[in-house]
Amino acid sequence: MKMRRALLAAFIIALALIIALVSLKEYYVAVALAVGAVILTRRELWYLIKKRKLPPFDERVRENMGKSARNGFIFFAVASVALMLCYTINLVYVTNRNPVHIMSALFLAGGLVYLLSYVFYDRVEPKLDEKELRRLKTFLQVAGIAAGACITSVILHNAVSAVLGLEEPVFFVIAVILSPGAIAVGLIGSLVIFARGLVRRQLPGTSERTSPGDVVPQ
Repeated sequence: MKMRRALLAAFIIALALIIALVSLKEYYVAVALAVGAVILTRRELWYLIKKRKLPPFDERVRENMGKSARNGFIFFAVASVALMLCYTINLVYVTNRNPVHIMSALFLAGGLVYLLSYVFYDRVEPKLDEKELRRLKTFLQVAGIAAGACITSVILHNAVSAVLGLEEPVFFVIAVILSPGAIAVGLIGSLVIFARGLVRRQLPGTSERTSPGDVVPQ
């Protein structure tokens, strides 16, 4: 009953915010908020539509939701800091764009990180062995380090170019060629392992695990 009331309150608040944003003609933010709300509550909405009841919330589900929310928050915080740095150094590739569109994309990306994290913890991680998990962690670290190097190189390139009065080549190459290439490698490798675990029926050599809410025959 408490969960039902909480979902109802969240739905009413989200609906009120969406109506207010539409009245202000902030359509992109309204769409981002609506999609984000659906992403965050898609499991509950699916159960309510299909079975007319809320899904079971055992300890494993709560833990997965908590870790997914943590990942989404970390991504949103890091992306917000990077965005503020872009505005601080007046990076034209960002500052020339509509801030509303940028914030909408940021909210959508945060919701997507939450969704992918939950799918990973719930459906993918139990089907990957230790070697695959280490590879996945390595690919994610490569993508994260490359993203940080890209942002740092952009800042240093602009600073050095402003001081010298000419185009600085080293950080430019890192920011435009090397870092995006490393990010692509990290993301593609991570997605390949993610997809492999998602389509795999079970971890080789183990019995198939039941999902939360599945009925185990007696």
